Amino acid sequence: MTVTLKTNYKKNKVSSFAEVWECTITKNKSLHATVDFVPGEVLSSLGAREFLTQPNYLSVQIAEHQHILLEPEFLQYINHSCDPNVCFDTSNMTVTALRKIEIGEELTFFYPSTEWSMDRGFDCHCGTQDCLGKIQGAAHLPLNVLTKYKFSQHIQQKLAQAD
Repeated sequence: MTVTLKTNYKKNKVSSFAEVWECTITKNKSLHATVDFVPGEVLSSLGAREFLTQPNYLSVQIAEHQHILLEPEFLQYINHSCDPNVCFDTSNMTVTALRKIEIGEELTFFYPSTEWSMDRGFDCHCGTQDCLGKIQGAAHLPLNVLTKYKFSQHIQQKLAQAD
């Protein structure tokens, strides 16, 4: 069911726990919770609808030379934030709450937590207090930033090799 809101967003329920919001002006999409979550709670399993050897705009890195297009596909609308509320656990192939998430809250993750060097870096405008500005992947982060985030196992291994 798609609902148009007075605030220029259409909502489309895509699962028992989330809906995609689409801005009718910009066409940007985001995934929002339709239920509350507590820290450590698994929101969803994740899988691959396609395996890639190189990153692309929509892929998530799961190993040094392995990237996936997400299944379920609506997970691709979990946008980046420098203060994320979920993480992609690529060892257990789950999406897990990092902190309390309330109904209506946008689901966000820290892209460098899974990406060593992204296909396309971008200027972040997440608006959080600790916004990093430029997001390109974990390989491009200073040491003081690396200690603040939870990284996938393949990123942790790359960071250990770089020491």
